[in-house]
Amino acid sequence: MQPQAAHKMRTLILASSSSYRKALLERLRIPFDCRAPHINEEAHPGEGAIELACRLATEKAAALRSTCPDALIIGSDQVAECSGRLLGKPGNIEAAEEQLSYCSGKRVNFHTGISLLDTGSGKQLTHCETYSVHFRHLTANQISRYVSIEKPLDCAGSFKAEGFGIALFEKMEGSDPNSLIGLPLIRLVTMLAEFGISPLD
Repeated sequence: MQPQAAHKMRTLILASSSSYRKALLERLRIPFDCRAPHINEEAHPGEGAIELACRLATEKAAALRSTCPDALIIGSDQVAECSGRLLGKPGNIEAAEEQLSYCSGKRVNFHTGISLLDTGSGKQLTHCETYSVHFRHLTANQISRYVSIEKPLDCAGSFKAEGFGIALFEKMEGSDPNSLIGLPLIRLVTMLAEFGISPLD
């Protein structure tokens, strides 16, 4: 009897230049490469937060399709919204303080789209994971102190939940806290299983 050939490990690509998503995916201990997709991330007229998150995640994965044959590509994008207002990355201290002032005492929903594309078969799975945080009522001095200490200028919503930003919240709601940082690992493990990959095997 001939021995069975070893199962070929699929190439896994994270379509992102985010250090946060890279660190999250490393937790699964599956070999992967990172490549930056280049897409237009502006919202379409009338596009809702969930639709935008899913579309961008799908497009990020698809953007690497031609250069990554026979690979599994992970695309992910996060859209934060509070009372109907989309919250992007602030970019500077003044914008971060304004965002946090707007969110004070309110619930902020973080919609994280995740898409897994098999470039060999063309099969693509896409899902949106929503995680909510309830902000404390914050004073201007508290907001200024937080921003000066953590400088969350590259984070949607102007905070880092995995750091000092936890002090801003009264409570958090959702099935996967990793989605708040940018990559819903629980959902990703489920999606990878559909392609025969498990981090536990």
